[in-house]
Amino acid sequence: MDVCVLGGGINGLSVFRELALQGLRVLLIEKHDYCSGASAALSRMVHGGLRYLENGEFTLVKESLVERDRLLRNAPHLVAPLATTVPIFDVFSGLANGIVRFLGLSRRPSRRGAIAIKAGLSIYDLLTRKRALMPRHRFRGRRSTLAKWPALNPTIRSSATYYDAWVRHPERIGMELLQDGLSASSEAAALNYAELRRSESGGFLVVDTIDGAGVEIKPGLIVNSTGGWIDITNGALLPPDNGCGPLVGGTKGSHLVIDNPQLREALGDHMIYYENEDGRICILFPYFGKVLVGSTDIRVDDPETVRCEEEERDYILQSLAFVLPGIEIAPTEIVFQFSGVRPLPASSDNFTGRIPRDHFCTTIENAGTPVLCMIGGKWTTFRSFGELAANMALERLGRPRHVSTADRAIGGGRHFPADRDSWISALALRFGLPRTQAAELFSRYGTDAEPVASFIGQASDAVIPGADYSTREVLFLIRNEAVEHLDDLLLRRTTLAVSGALSLGILDAALELLAEEKGWSTARRLSERARCLALLLERHGIDEQTLGARTHQPGDKAMAAG
Repeated sequence: MDVCVLGGGINGLSVFRELALQGLRVLLIEKHDYCSGASAALSRMVHGGLRYLENGEFTLVKESLVERDRLLRNAPHLVAPLATTVPIFDVFSGLANGIVRFLGLSRRPSRRGAIAIKAGLSIYDLLTRKRALMPRHRFRGRRSTLAKWPALNPTIRSSATYYDAWVRHPERIGMELLQDGLSASSEAAALNYAELRRSESGGFLVVDTIDGAGVEIKPGLIVNSTGGWIDITNGALLPPDNGCGPLVGGTKGSHLVIDNPQLREALGDHMIYYENEDGRICILFPYFGKVLVGSTDIRVDDPETVRCEEEERDYILQSLAFVLPGIEIAPTEIVFQFSGVRPLPASSDNFTGRIPRDHFCTTIENAGTPVLCMIGGKWTTFRSFGELAANMALERLGRPRHVSTADRAIGGGRHFPADRDSWISALALRFGLPRTQAAELFSRYGTDAEPVASFIGQASDAVIPGADYSTREVLFLIRNEAVEHLDDLLLRRTTLAVSGALSLGILDAALELLAEEKGWSTARRLSERARCLALLLERHGIDEQTLGARTHQPGDKAMAAG
C-alpha cells in the first residue's frame, strides 16, 4: 500500500480523492462516520475570510476566494452565491485595532467601522476582479438600510453588501469526494467505523469496529488528516519518544438553527454578517426555511466531548437580540444545535481570533513509517489543502501527478445543465416520477440524481410522513453510501435533522428501513434507537419529547412507480 489516510473529514476525503486520481494504492480510515466531526459543524459559509485580513492573512484570503469560485463552478448543485450584508455602527472604529493586529501585537478585538469595512471589501473586490463571478460590494446609508431591513438595530450608521457563497449540505460534498475517489481507481478503498492500531509485529492493524475484524497493512506513508484529533492520533500511533509536540490547539464553534418566521422574514434573502458588542463576528442566514445563527470561538482540549453549552446558546441569542432587538426567540424555536472543533495550529495567543486560519503540512520522520500531518485548514480550502498534501506525498513516493482537480467537477456537478428546468422535467419523465420529487432530487444530488431516480422508479414508492424524503430514496442511501448507524442517515446522508424536520415518526420510519436492510434483531433495533436518541439529546439539544411533538399523523401518499 502506498498511502493510508487517517480521517474521513473534508480534508481527508480531499487528499484521498487527489491520491486516488493519481492511481496510488490508497486506503482511507475514519474512526466514526464520514464528515461526522468539524466537517459537519461549519457555518455553511464558503468564503474568503473577510476578517482574516485584519491578521494580515492576505495569502489565505486570496486562496480562499479562488477556491470559493472554483466550488461555485465545480459543485453548482450544492454551492451557491450568498448576498451578505454587514450592519455598520461606527465610521472610524477598528482602524487602530486593525493596524495593531496587522503588526502582530496583542489586542482585544474591537468593532469595525465603515472605513475599515470599506478597505476590507475593496481588497475582496480587487482579489476577484479577474473572475468577476459576483457583483462588487455596495454601501447603503442608514435610511435605505432600515428601509430594506427594518428589524435591524436602529443605532446603525450604514451597511455594506457583498457576495460570498454558502453550501447547502456540506456532508454531501464529502460523500461525493469519497465516491469520486473510489470510482477513480480500483486501488482505492475506504472504511468508516474503523481504526488504525499498532500491531505486535511493529506494523499497523486496521480494525473494523463494527464486526471486530482486523488486517495488517504496511503503508509507505501515513497522512494524518484527523483535524482536532491530530495530536491524539499521533499519541496512539507514534512511539513514546517520537519528539513531536502539540500540533493543534482547537477552538469550538457552536451554532443554532431557529424556526421563527419573523426572524426568517427579517433577513430577506441575505445573510447578516454582524459584530456582537464584544467585537466577535456572528452570522445569521436563511437555511432550509429556518435561520442558522452562530458562532462561538472557545478553546477546547477534548474534541470528543464538544457540544453547544447553555452559555453558548445564551451568547448567540444575546448577539441576536443586539442586532435584531425587536425579535424574541422562544427556547422551543431552537430546533437544532451543533458544535465542532476548528483544527487550528497550536498557539499560545490569548485571543482565539488571533490564531492563524491558514493550513500547512509537517512530516514526522522518526516514527518508522513517516506521518504527514495536515495542520489547520478551513472548509472552503479543502481542495487546495488536499492538493498540497497529495503533492507532498507524491514527491516523497516518487510518483507523478497525472490529474489536476482545479477545474474538475465534484459529484453531481458533472455535466451540469445550463437549463435546469428542462433537465428536471426530462428526469421526471424518464423515470416516471412527480416533477416536484425530481426537482428535490436534483437540488440534493445535482446530476447524480439520475441513479437515485432510476432506483426509485423501479418499485412503488411512498413519502415518509412529515419528510420530503421517500422510502426508496432513503433505501438508496442505505445501500450505496456506507450507512452503518441510524445517525449516519439522519444527520449526514440527509438533512432531516439539521433542517428541524426530524420527528419521532420519521426516526422510526428510517430505523425500520435500515434495520430491515441490515437484518437487525429486535434487540439491535432498540439499541440503535436508544443510541440515536442519546446522541440527538447530548449533541444537538433535541429530546424524545420534542421529537414526539413533531410527529405527523400517518397519511403518506404513494408515488408513481416507473
